[in-house]
Amino acid sequence: MASKNSGLRKRNTPSVSKPSDAAKEAARHISFNGTSYLILFLLSALAVLVYRNPSVVTEPLAEFIGTGDIQRSGHRQANFSADIPKRDAVVAAFKHAWLAYERDAMGDDEYHPISHKGSNLTEAGGIGYTVVDSLDTIIIMGLHDEYERARDWVATKMSFDRDAQFNTFETTIRVLGGLLSAYTLTNDSMYLEKAKDLADRILPAFDTPSGLPLSHVNLAQRRGYKTSDNRGLVSTAEVSTLQLEFRYLSHLTGNDLYWDVVEKVMKTINDHRVNTGLASIFMNPEDGRFVLSPIRLGSRGDSYYEYLLKQYIQTNFTEPVYQEMYDFAINGVQNHLIKKSQMARLTYTSELIPERDRSGRISWRLVPKQDHLTCFFGGSLMLGAVTAGAIVQPVTIPPRAKQLSPKGVRDWKTGVELIETCMRTHETATGLSPEIVHFRIPSDGLSGSSMPNDWYIKGAKPGAPAPYDARYILRPETVESLFIAYRLTGDERYRNYGWQIFQAIERHCKIDTGGYASIINVDNVPVEHEDKMETFLMSETLKYLYLLFEDDKVLPLSKYVFNTEAHPFPIINPTRRASF
Repeated sequence: MASKNSGLRKRNTPSVSKPSDAAKEAARHISFNGTSYLILFLLSALAVLVYRNPSVVTEPLAEFIGTGDIQRSGHRQANFSADIPKRDAVVAAFKHAWLAYERDAMGDDEYHPISHKGSNLTEAGGIGYTVVDSLDTIIIMGLHDEYERARDWVATKMSFDRDAQFNTFETTIRVLGGLLSAYTLTNDSMYLEKAKDLADRILPAFDTPSGLPLSHVNLAQRRGYKTSDNRGLVSTAEVSTLQLEFRYLSHLTGNDLYWDVVEKVMKTINDHRVNTGLASIFMNPEDGRFVLSPIRLGSRGDSYYEYLLKQYIQTNFTEPVYQEMYDFAINGVQNHLIKKSQMARLTYTSELIPERDRSGRISWRLVPKQDHLTCFFGGSLMLGAVTAGAIVQPVTIPPRAKQLSPKGVRDWKTGVELIETCMRTHETATGLSPEIVHFRIPSDGLSGSSMPNDWYIKGAKPGAPAPYDARYILRPETVESLFIAYRLTGDERYRNYGWQIFQAIERHCKIDTGGYASIINVDNVPVEHEDKMETFLMSETLKYLYLLFEDDKVLPLSKYVFNTEAHPFPIINPTRRASF
């Protein structure tokens, strides 16, 4: 029997006389009628619920029989028409950036909006990185006057005869890609001639024993160069993110050499892939093998995975080798790099770091670190699910579970979750995401500290100088995923997310006299700016935001594939196929 202080109480049960048989019968009727009324009440409530929201029944049933959408939201009312006020606000932001650049630094590779000046990547002069990177955005937005002035600069002042070393990868994705997309959108042969000139100057970088291109090329000398920074090694992402550009140029010109050199790179990668499906971030251009180095979806690894998928899409699903390579790689990512945070169960991507002990044995340490660069991956997985992971083509918008393979369903759901995680990293004082975040794990030694329960900025301390990880440099990766996710679902939340990010950029990165600048610490208001406006603000960030709010008939994903710098190329139907 419980004591008086146990917290348990007995119901009062006064003694009564034993009920008669008639009383018992009456009680049974009362109990039956009460139960009946309760059942009727619950059934009525359920009927009202189903009437008002049929999805509570239809969606689980559809999922069970394989006909249900795998996206759960109120997207069904979306009509994909343009949100004109928001779209035009993005256009105004682009003009604020472009006109300042044109006023202060026209033709220079980079722009510094606070000091009102430009700079070039080499002492020998620039090659118009910002102009060419922004061209297709100007065209897409219909800025006719700005376009005419930009075209005139390209036609009369752009020169690739610069006796200096330029990064092979950056020059390809930004300048060659920008010229090719400008040609796609205008059919102006001047852009195609410029693209051929540049590509011919880049080709010597591929003259290595393995065919992997060197990281730098002297455009005047037409010669590739190793860099001492990485012991002569080449970045996996960089050598595998030239293919869309050179293949498309080959398609336009009929010159097979452009196609051959980049296909040889993919064959070399495929020949030396490891059984996990993962790729370390460095390769040796001498023998074409992967080198012991970190494995990640961030810098030097990211666009390798992106272009496996996009090569499959670019040739209209006619080269199954790229579907197989993509599936193999994504299985590795799903098995080894995708993790959940310890409290909110956020899905995130981690890194693997190789470590060698005193006896020379190698082990791999999992690090819960995610670059902002990785936020492209959510949208990429969703795109992969409806292409490489689809059983039928085309799929509906949003796709139905029965239209996707089990891997497609898996990747779609992971992609949706990764986008939500990336949006959580925007929960800062500025509403902007830091360059790098870390996620909490049980072994991090931070239990009982003031660190947030799920993700944090490593090295950030009140009153101390901001670590590099805390900055926002106008990156596009989250809005890229939002654009893809909206086009594949019609879910308005993705537009809402994009508008939140755009407003944060306007509030904290906009320079009153023109242009936008990076910020040093996303968790400090008022912000401190860094005097630099990255070219990808105008080529990617504002373009993807514009397309997010534009009608989906503009550059539909069923007809175009975007390179890693957001330059759109048409999906093509070439007569050749991969030779490996």
